[in-house]
Amino acid sequence: MTTWNLSGMKSHLFICNGSSCMRKGAENITLAIRDEIAELGMDEQIHTTRTRCNGRCKDACIVIAYPQGSWYKASSAEIGREIVRDCIEQQNIQHTIYRTINGNMMLNSEVASTTGIDKNK
Repeated sequence: MTTWNLSGMKSHLFICNGSSCMRKGAENITLAIRDEIAELGMDEQIHTTRTRCNGRCKDACIVIAYPQGSWYKASSAEIGREIVRDCIEQQNIQHTIYRTINGNMMLNSEVASTTGIDKNK
C-alpha cells in the first residue's frame, strides 16, 4: 500500500464508492475527477481517496472536500469535473450540499437533498 506525502496539498477529495454511490455512477465520477485533476495539472495540489459509505446514500454520489469542509452531490461525471474546478476557485458551486461557514456545517437549501436523520435525537 502506498503512503503518499501530502505536503503542499490544497485539497483532499473523499469520493464515496459505497454501494449506493456505485449504483449511481461513482466509478465514472471518480475517474472523471481524477482525469480533471490530471488535465489541469493539479496532481501536486489535489489528492483523492475512494471511501466507503459517507452516510448520504440518498444524495449519491457524495464527494467531500477538505480542508474546505464542503460536501458535494455529484450526480454525473461533469459535476465531478466541476467539483475539481471549485476546489481551485473556492466558489462553492451549486452542487454543494453542506458548506463549512465559520467552523459550522451549514445545509445549502438551494440544492435538492435529503434532510437526513438528526444525530442529536
